[in-house]
Amino acid sequence: MKTSTLKKLTLFTAVNFVIANMVGTGVFTSLGFQLADLSNIAAILMLWVIGGILALFGAMAYGELGAAMPRSGGEYNFLSRIYHPSVGFLGGWVSATIGFAAPVALASMAFGEYFNRVLPEVSPMLSAIIILSIITAVHSWDIKSGGQFQNIFTVAKIAFVILFIVAGLFFAPETQNISLSIDSGTWADVFTPAFFVALIYVSYAYSGWNASAYFVNDLKNPVKQLPKSLLVGTIVVTALYVLLNFVFLLVAPAAEMTGQLEVGFIAANYIFGVNVGQMMSIAISLLLVSSISSMVFAGPRVTQVMGEDFKLLSFLGKKTKRNVPMTAVLLQFAISFVLIITASFDQLITYTGFVLNIFTFLTVMGVYVHRIKYKDADRPVKTWGYPVTPFIFMAFNLAIGVFLVIERPVESLIGLGTIAVGAILYFFSQQSNKKTK
Repeated sequence: MKTSTLKKLTLFTAVNFVIANMVGTGVFTSLGFQLADLSNIAAILMLWVIGGILALFGAMAYGELGAAMPRSGGEYNFLSRIYHPSVGFLGGWVSATIGFAAPVALASMAFGEYFNRVLPEVSPMLSAIIILSIITAVHSWDIKSGGQFQNIFTVAKIAFVILFIVAGLFFAPETQNISLSIDSGTWADVFTPAFFVALIYVSYAYSGWNASAYFVNDLKNPVKQLPKSLLVGTIVVTALYVLLNFVFLLVAPAAEMTGQLEVGFIAANYIFGVNVGQMMSIAISLLLVSSISSMVFAGPRVTQVMGEDFKLLSFLGKKTKRNVPMTAVLLQFAISFVLIITASFDQLITYTGFVLNIFTFLTVMGVYVHRIKYKDADRPVKTWGYPVTPFIFMAFNLAIGVFLVIERPVESLIGLGTIAVGAILYFFSQQSNKKTK
């Protein structure tokens, strides 16, 4: 029993996984896309504040569900027990194919782009594939080494972001003349389809607030650690995000960042100068390692749980002697690899955000359903602000989904097609289960 306990993750590590899942690709790449459609600085910062509030409301709902149903698998576990195994299967399918594999690909691609800014002779795609391979190898060894790897890179990431914020606020040679006053121009930007489409980039940047829900079984004290890790991680990241984007806008001309992926590199050049700015670009690329690492660890835990429940996918539920779901790890690696060599960054981030929003919407709505369906269930943690906070989360998610269908129909249709493929796979999994009974 002692050996098993030592291999479990502490609250500190769980919080680090949440922070690492959140702080990464989105915050260092999203601003350029937002500036392409929105002109008001206060409206852009409002995006990040709203994104943080929604992530916090979502984290509180997941904390209640996770404490009431403590098992790894995230949406797969919640949706299966609240609604129906078919809905849970689709949630798990989306987590396996999009929820983790796509963000891993995006973070690897961003790593390659930032690294290429300093070493142009190294192909961004090659850098992305190499870093993905190294991190997959680390997490293929055992849980303990993966957790230590995560702690080191996440602490370094937070320290770097704080350093970047402090340097931008107090030591930048020049700053832009920006206004944070909320005026008619602010509201003109807020009440537009572009604002809600931009929210998909923000919600992607905040995605990961539910990270520890995917590996509940690997926590030492799941009932207490899960909600705490979700809340602490989300609050820390919200503060960092708002301040970091304010610094980007403060030190670098908006016109120069508009439409650009490497906004962190551009801002670093204005804060530290070109030579040190290049060093900071390398640092940002290395910090993306933490994001990739966290998702490479968490994602396979979803497919592993699905493999335990469905005969057709039983090969995914197998673990090594070191408690690593190796087949699930390799499957996620393969999907991420294919996405790196085939997809564009902008399309992939929109497609990913659209589909993930559907299942986070269903999961948060599950707080209402679970309370009605299981009135006498033990709830060690309850959602703060219920029933208002889950409703606000759902209302914004629904608005984002509707505007995305209107503004980005191709990516939305591809997302719905991915869900349809999962439905077909569920049908055959059920047939397989019947035959073995």
